[in-house]
Amino acid sequence: MKTEIKTLESLRGAIQSPQMSSVIHDAPSRSTLQTPNSTPPTAVVYCEGNFARIDGKTANGLVRYSEAYRIVSVIDSTHSGANSGQVLDGVSNQIPILKDLGSAVAREPSIPDTFIYGMAPSTGRLSIVDRGVVLDAIARGMNIVCGLHEYLSDDIEIAQAALDQQVTIRDIRKPKPSKNMRLFDGSVAQVAALRIAVLGTDCAIGKRTTATVLAAALNAEGIKTVLVNTGQTGLMQGAKYGVAMDAVPPQFCCGELEGAIVAASKAEQPDVILIEGQGALSHPAFCTSAFILRGSQPDAIILQHAPNRMHRCDFPDMPMPTPAGEIALIEAFSDTKVIGMTLNHEGMSEDEITIAIVEQAEILNLPVTDALSRPAAHLLAMVLAAYPGLRQGSPLVAI
Repeated sequence: MKTEIKTLESLRGAIQSPQMSSVIHDAPSRSTLQTPNSTPPTAVVYCEGNFARIDGKTANGLVRYSEAYRIVSVIDSTHSGANSGQVLDGVSNQIPILKDLGSAVAREPSIPDTFIYGMAPSTGRLSIVDRGVVLDAIARGMNIVCGLHEYLSDDIEIAQAALDQQVTIRDIRKPKPSKNMRLFDGSVAQVAALRIAVLGTDCAIGKRTTATVLAAALNAEGIKTVLVNTGQTGLMQGAKYGVAMDAVPPQFCCGELEGAIVAASKAEQPDVILIEGQGALSHPAFCTSAFILRGSQPDAIILQHAPNRMHRCDFPDMPMPTPAGEIALIEAFSDTKVIGMTLNHEGMSEDEITIAIVEQAEILNLPVTDALSRPAAHLLAMVLAAYPGLRQGSPLVAI
């Protein structure tokens, strides 16, 4: 179902961001793209066969919201000729879907600055076909941005091609040297801002999108909010603070996230710091949720759940947990409180969304909404119901 999404209109567009220099670049986890009074680089997002699907979550996120790049088109031959906003959310935007890189380049008055690999396959690696497309983009003079676990700047052929063409490679997940990483020291406890983490019952379930919508709603209300991102898509979108958690050695995960939160607190002096979740605490294949809970020590949790998802993403024999079970696990694992739940409405009709909101609110005795198909005011009200003092500047008094 394509649900009309009004909350996204305020998030679209791009702020200023410079073109990176023409050298091979091993990017640190924290985004450094944003610079005032410069023009954002144009970008084509490659998502062949996966746009609006789970493995296309990076492209999906960039189409909905991008600060660091101005997205000019998406490549996916299975939706060629369609509008990306219509395919993804039922709301038209200015970003067309084209069949291949040649069509994407031919449409623009000049070669787009950047080629973004917009997929997050479970393998974390580049296919043979996709490798050819990346080399084609380099040959056309485009910088490369990639969030895979396979670092393209370490690939001899791709790195040499980029050097020959004097373009950059930005490996979002490539961590800084471990000697420069930060151990947890407990300083997050001194952060004055209310800390809210958006966790979920599975991976690729909409945690980042919900956090982005909530950040915009809080800021619009005059409640200064900073979002700390923990995955490759948020960093591609232009997150000022964050770290790709699943690319950091476990010993440093808590400390690196703590460092990002402390930095955001010192530099921005926000009322609220939102932390993007990863995976699920109950998911046996991922441990990032545990590090996020330990490293951020959140005051509160918002849980994201997909009622119509029957099994974990990429694990057909692993049933989804119940929201109540995930909440019990989170609250047993960490000294925090779940204050509400948001839905991922994949595969749901409008009536089904309404029924699920009512039913889950009754079962959990918590406010429930959908960050995309329902007004952002509902998500804002969820936070203000738990922390009414946010309006008066005293957010740590919870009901």
